[in-house]
Amino acid sequence: MLAVELRFRRVNGENLRTKRPVLGVCPSLPGYGFSDKPAAPGWGIERISDAWCELMARLGYRRFGAQGSDWGTSIATSIGQRQPDRVAGIHLMPPLAPPDPATLDDLTGAERAALATLREADEWGSGYSAQQSTRPQTVGYGLVDSPAALCAWIVEKFWSWTDSGGDLHRVITRDELLDNLMLYWLPGTDASSARLYWESLRQINE
Repeated sequence: MLAVELRFRRVNGENLRTKRPVLGVCPSLPGYGFSDKPAAPGWGIERISDAWCELMARLGYRRFGAQGSDWGTSIATSIGQRQPDRVAGIHLMPPLAPPDPATLDDLTGAERAALATLREADEWGSGYSAQQSTRPQTVGYGLVDSPAALCAWIVEKFWSWTDSGGDLHRVITRDELLDNLMLYWLPGTDASSARLYWESLRQINE
């Protein structure tokens, strides 16, 4: 039995090459959106990846592919590392591939600009992850108590991470923002979702 209730969604599609139907299973991370909140520590990326493999086994799939973005990049990578005999392949967005120091002098202008953006994000935009990886409950309790605090916390990230040019509503509607906020506010998951940073960020940064 899994220690938390995991929610997932099936998405039907079609293999463009074979025209055969394919099934997508979209799990909700423990402590996020539609899943239960872990009642005890230990739900890091490796345990989640094992839970996803168990989920696929219970659904009757011996082999499958894994796709991930954001935290899903680390979880999909862990799935491929821990159960390679079951994984047909992984797709990561963005890929977990640091630049090769041997080729740093041979980068294109676009590649240099991308690295500069990453350096700026690390210097000026990663405070939230440092907070959540060390003291997640401190900010978490405030975010589940105050809708204004939650809104400021999340909307600032949309403003920072989108190509908005300073006008956020140019790239995302107010309703889309509210949809995202409600996935944290209604189930009260901001504190529980922050714990994944505490569980796994140091491991990822090693």
